[in-house]
Amino acid sequence: MKVLLINGSPHEKGCTYTALSLIAGELNAAGIETEILNVGTKPVGGCIGCGGCAAGKGCVFGGVVNEAIEKARTADAFVFGTPVHYASASGNMTSFMDRLAYAGGRYLAYKPAAICCSARRAGTTTTLDQLVKYPQFFHMPLVNGSYWAMVHARKRAPRRPSINPGANPLLNAEA
Repeated sequence: MKVLLINGSPHEKGCTYTALSLIAGELNAAGIETEILNVGTKPVGGCIGCGGCAAGKGCVFGGVVNEAIEKARTADAFVFGTPVHYASASGNMTSFMDRLAYAGGRYLAYKPAAICCSARRAGTTTTLDQLVKYPQFFHMPLVNGSYWAMVHARKRAPRRPSINPGANPLLNAEA
């Protein structure tokens, strides 16, 4: 058996990767082969509904989506992991999932799937709700654990500079 884990974070070895690695470790300990595929930092454009994938050769835009489709052909199950960006999956992960579903959905259908959302604080529930729809659409049995499929970072993210530092003291206050 082989499980393909999709890392939707732009940080190849970040918090989402860490969570997926822990999942992969447990699967490996049970004798299950795993592979983590990183969506990467290159922009992944969204599906434009052109229908070019109907020819069965993947998405006409290629890239990591077609790489995932090839790997999905032989995968027996999937784990989709993403960081939370503004209470939803990362933009690249959302575009990736739309294109993967449209161009390669036949290789996802009826195979078990799990979701993992990684956040600093909040937004995991809406992100989980967003991503769980892909497996549901393809009749993929959802694998869950004993608690929510969410992880939270332990370290505070680096502070981004404010456009107008003095405008809102709450944005610049130390936690």
